[in-house]
Amino acid sequence: MLRLKTDLLDILEAINHDKLNEINIEWDGRVSLCLVLASEGYPGGYEKGYIIEGLGEAALESDVVVYHAGTANKDGRIVTSGGRVLGVTALGADVGQARERAYRAADLISWPGKYYRTDIGMKALNRPK
Repeated sequence: MLRLKTDLLDILEAINHDKLNEINIEWDGRVSLCLVLASEGYPGGYEKGYIIEGLGEAALESDVVVYHAGTANKDGRIVTSGGRVLGVTALGADVGQARERAYRAADLISWPGKYYRTDIGMKALNRPK
């Protein structure tokens, strides 16, 4: 979704009116990488209700969007409510740059038991050219 430049509502309206072939859908040509931040124990048992810190700081990172999945608003604070909590998604000129941005933003976000894989994007980086 981060690479989609055309307004999603315009696309949905075109589909609804059977006119999808009449609109130009534009995509950002850069690479996108999504790093899932999960709760410790996922996909098995995990605790819920931890306050998530650093979302504001991560939102300030260039070409990064944090998508919420397993979160809830409790008393004005964003808390964990699922196993797959956030998708930290970044754009970059290549996989390496997108990966660097996603991990940098992910490191700004915290809650007790936050977990993420450290190998996301490595297959693409190690692929023979």
